[in-house]
Amino acid sequence: MNHLFFTLLTFVLFTALVGIVSSKLVTKDDQTTSKGYFLAGNGLSGIFIAGSMMLTNLSAENLVGLSGQSYGFNMSGMAWESTAVVATIVMAFLFLPIYLKKGYTTLPEFMEDRYGTWVRRAVSLLFLIGYLVVGIPVTLYAGAIGFNQIFNLPEIFGISSQMSLTIIIVLVGIVGAAYAVFGGLKAVAVSDTINGILLVVGGVLIPVFGFIVLGQTQGGGFFAGIAEVLNNAPEKFNAIGSQSDPVPFATIFTGMVLANLFYWGTNQVLIQRTLGAKNLKEGQKGVLLSGFLKMLVPLIMVIPGVIASRLIPGLEQNDFAYPSLVAKVLPWPLVGLFCAALFGAIVSTYNSFLNSASTIFMLDFYKPIINPKISDRDLVKKAKFYGTLFAVFAICFTPFLQVLSTGLYNFGRSFTGFYNIPIITLVLIGMFTRFGSVKGAKIAIGWHIFFYSGYKFWFKLIDSPITEGILKINFIHTYAISFIIMIFILVVTTNKEEAAVFQNEVKRDDNYDMTPWMHKNETAIWLISFLIYNYIIFSPLGIATENRNNTFIFGVTVALVLETVGLLLYAKKKRKNASLTTETSNTEAKKAI
Repeated sequence: MNHLFFTLLTFVLFTALVGIVSSKLVTKDDQTTSKGYFLAGNGLSGIFIAGSMMLTNLSAENLVGLSGQSYGFNMSGMAWESTAVVATIVMAFLFLPIYLKKGYTTLPEFMEDRYGTWVRRAVSLLFLIGYLVVGIPVTLYAGAIGFNQIFNLPEIFGISSQMSLTIIIVLVGIVGAAYAVFGGLKAVAVSDTINGILLVVGGVLIPVFGFIVLGQTQGGGFFAGIAEVLNNAPEKFNAIGSQSDPVPFATIFTGMVLANLFYWGTNQVLIQRTLGAKNLKEGQKGVLLSGFLKMLVPLIMVIPGVIASRLIPGLEQNDFAYPSLVAKVLPWPLVGLFCAALFGAIVSTYNSFLNSASTIFMLDFYKPIINPKISDRDLVKKAKFYGTLFAVFAICFTPFLQVLSTGLYNFGRSFTGFYNIPIITLVLIGMFTRFGSVKGAKIAIGWHIFFYSGYKFWFKLIDSPITEGILKINFIHTYAISFIIMIFILVVTTNKEEAAVFQNEVKRDDNYDMTPWMHKNETAIWLISFLIYNYIIFSPLGIATENRNNTFIFGVTVALVLETVGLLLYAKKKRKNASLTTETSNTEAKKAI
């Protein structure tokens, strides 16, 4: 009980400290205007953007869900996170400059520019339904599973697991709503960054302590723990998924590309941080830095499940793997701090969804339809009111997820398919081609909802070889199938009179700095290289085999190190040349004066 009291005390104190620091840092910001509340007054630096994007993504859903997949199968689930690096590069190089040049507050604003008001409303509605019915509930439920397993609350308080989960959902929902509803985007970004630092540190410690405890079962320590998995179950380290794994390797090149492009390039809950950037340079820096942090995913999210499969076999559910491992291996003085960081991750994703849902509802529905003449101050007040209503709805809906029979992570990703593919398809076609009309967009959205709802629900009711074949396809592949058909629809429904070019030359009128980040190219090259390196190491070519070729592994590692050093030296030289050019320009300007 003394350990439990200390854990709860450190948890409460650190959580309160984050709230106090966040409120102090945003005290001087004007939260009464829509720009200040929804976009942090366009004052976010690259560090805060990266920290907020990463912690929004590094949620309890990911920690619990991905570890659950590796516990029951192998490391193929890391594809959801690792391959997102490609999407962050596309976002930084292509999407973000257009968003910032146009001065958008929401992604649906782009939809209206390109396809008209009806499509904007339809996309906004898809976002709202997805956030309130899938995004927020899955986040809260995953967090509740984590705390339930770590603290073993049913046993302590003598209540059922269902009752314990419901209580945690309500408490986390109330606290998270306070951040999002009353603090605005700046408070969310600041608290995200603080919590993110601790969560990354704690996330790295979990596999370290896990291997130590596993090694102790073999009479050794950390390296004995690694050797135990390598020698007895090397296939657990395999990231090349088969057809029977949660993420078949082929899906990386089909629907997963589209899903990640949606998530990192068009999903309001993520891109809202970048739309609040001080300038293009800070925006690109933040997005690419978040891509760098994604490289920690195998270590933080996936390997713990591998360790748990050897240390705690036979769990009731795969999704219990991560919190059970934390409870077993983390020294008790650190549990409170880690739980505070985990709580921060839950709250981060939860309040990010709430903030984005409120932004979309107020700017895409309330203001243009209900009250076009509303003042900025009243708009923010109404946003807080409706944000509170959204929170109440999500808290009430979340406990119903306890009936889930599938893994939590695949459930969330699967149901996101109702809105992610039509949105990314319309953005790609609308931003980079002359095709796409209002009529075509309506038909494409309708087609996808018909097709995907059939795949998820009612095709199974039709006794036909065609429907049976579709149902056997991994849901990630169906993303790509629908994407191709939607492109066909958008092309054939566009006549010459309707063909349009997205007007990139139309700019915002507030002298926004659109100077790109100097080191974006080097960073992108390194990110792709490290992604390839990850897949080599976590495959039968690397450590996922009994017949490891240590010479090959060493050679690949040395090659990556040499490339890294070369890119750093090149970046240093480029920065020096830029500094000399600036000094020369200043000197010539002074002489001219």
